[in-house]
Amino acid sequence: MKVKMILPALAEAESPFWRPIKYSLFPPLGLATLAAYLDPEDEIDLQDQHVETLNLDDNPDLVVIQVYITNAYRAYKIADHYREKGAYVILGGLHVTSLPEEAAPHADTIFLGPGEETFPAFLKDFKNNQAKKRYFSAKRTLAGIPPIRRDLIKRNRYLVPNSIVVTRGCPHHCDFCYKDAFFEGGKSFYTQQVDDALAEIDRLPGKHLYFLDDHLLGNYRFASGLFEGMKGMNRVFQGAATVDSILRGDLIEKAAEAGLRSVFVGFETFSPENLKQSNKKQNLKKDYEAAVNRLHSLGIMINGSFVFGLDDDGQDVFKRTVDWGVQNAITTSTYHILTPYPGTKLFKDMDAQNRIVTRNWDMYDTRSVVYKTTKLTAQELKEGYDWAYKEFYSWSNIFEASLKHDSAKHKLKHLFYTGGWKKFEPVWNFLIKTKSLNNMLPVLESILSKVRSTGNTKNKYAEDSINEPVERENLYNKKRIKYKLHDFHEKINA
Repeated sequence: MKVKMILPALAEAESPFWRPIKYSLFPPLGLATLAAYLDPEDEIDLQDQHVETLNLDDNPDLVVIQVYITNAYRAYKIADHYREKGAYVILGGLHVTSLPEEAAPHADTIFLGPGEETFPAFLKDFKNNQAKKRYFSAKRTLAGIPPIRRDLIKRNRYLVPNSIVVTRGCPHHCDFCYKDAFFEGGKSFYTQQVDDALAEIDRLPGKHLYFLDDHLLGNYRFASGLFEGMKGMNRVFQGAATVDSILRGDLIEKAAEAGLRSVFVGFETFSPENLKQSNKKQNLKKDYEAAVNRLHSLGIMINGSFVFGLDDDGQDVFKRTVDWGVQNAITTSTYHILTPYPGTKLFKDMDAQNRIVTRNWDMYDTRSVVYKTTKLTAQELKEGYDWAYKEFYSWSNIFEASLKHDSAKHKLKHLFYTGGWKKFEPVWNFLIKTKSLNNMLPVLESILSKVRSTGNTKNKYAEDSINEPVERENLYNKKRIKYKLHDFHEKINA
C-alpha cells in the first residue's frame, strides 16, 4: 500500500513575518509516530511542507494529514485534491478534534484526540473495508507503542532532528490552552514507561535532544526515573516546565544533572487577575525571580513565554515585560497575543460574550488580534506586541541581559544563543536552502555545554531536598525499584 503522510505549512509561511528557521527546527514527529503502525512493506512518503515542496502529482492509496488551526484551510485543499484522485484521506490533529464538523466534509475518516489507539484500529478496519467515519481516543496509554519511524525523517533539513516526546498532555488546565480539547474524554496527562523512554533516547545519534513535551517535569516519579536513567548518557537537552515545578523539590536539579541546559517556562503574565482569569493556578503566588535564579544557578538558559492582551493588561504591560526579561537575563522570550482557540474555555467564554471578531483561522497565529479587547485597543495590542519583540531582541538589550550572569561562560552562552537565534537570519536562510542546517548542531551542542554559577543557589521553596550523597543514592535505589514495579504493573494492565 502506498501511504502519503503530510504536515501542511502554516499560513504564516506566506507572511512577511515568516522565519524559515523557526519552522525548520523539529520534524513532524506525530506523523512518524503513527507511521510505526503501518506494515513494513507499505511504501511511505512523509512530507513536511515547511522544509520541502509538496509533490501533489502522486497517486497514494492512503493520505494522512495533520491539521493545526493555521494550516487548516491548506490541509482541506490538499485533502480535497487527493480525494478527487481517488485516495482515501484521513485528517487528525488539534484542529480536527476541536472542530470535527468543519473537518469531516474534507475527509473519508477523521480522528479525534491522540492516535496511538485509534490509528492501528483504523488500519485493521481499513484493510477489511470496514473503516468508520470517525475514531475517538478513549484509552490513553503509551505502553508498548512501537519505535518511531525516524528513518522517514529527512534529518539534514532540521536543526534539531532529535526531538522526542515521552509524555502526552499536561496536568494543568489553562483556559487558553489548545491541548485541553485534544485530550478531552480521557486522560489528559500520561507518560511512557521509563525504560521505554530511555530506549528511545538510546536510538538517537549525537548528544543533543529536544523534549517537545508540554511539561517534562509534570510527573515527579516518571521524570525522576528518566533523569536518573539519563545520567552517564552524555546528553544535553532542552524541554519545558512550569514555574511551580522549578521551585518545588529537587527535580530541576536532577534534570540539570542529567543534561538539561535550556527550558521553556510559561510565565505568561505578572498579573494575579490575569492568572485567575486564565485558570493558571500553578503560577499564582509564585516567585518568578526565585525560579529564574534557581535555573541560572544550575546553568540552565531560559526561554520565557508571555501573553499580551489578557483583560487586566494596560499600556504599560509591554515595557514592563521586556524590562523584566532583560533585568532577569531571560535568554529568549516568546511573546503571544492572546488567542482564543476553538475548543478552549477561553473561546467558549468569549463567544458567549460576543467578543470573537473573526473565524478566519489563518489569523489565529498569536500575532493577530481576533477578539474584542478591554483596556487596550486592538491597534495598541498589536503595536505593543511588535514593539516588545523588536525591543527585547535589540543588540543593546541582548548585551545588557548577557552581562547579568555571574560567570563569563554563561555570559557568552547567552550572547551567542540569543544573538544567533535572532540576528543572523541570512545565515539561517542560506543553511536551509543548501540543506545543511543540521551541520549547525555541533555548534548548538557546544553552546549548551555545562556551566556552573558561583552564586548562592539555595532555594527557599525547595521541599524534601536531599543533600547527603549516601542518602540520595539510597533514595535513588528505592525509587528505581518502584519504577520497575510500576512499569511491570503497567505492562500487565496494558
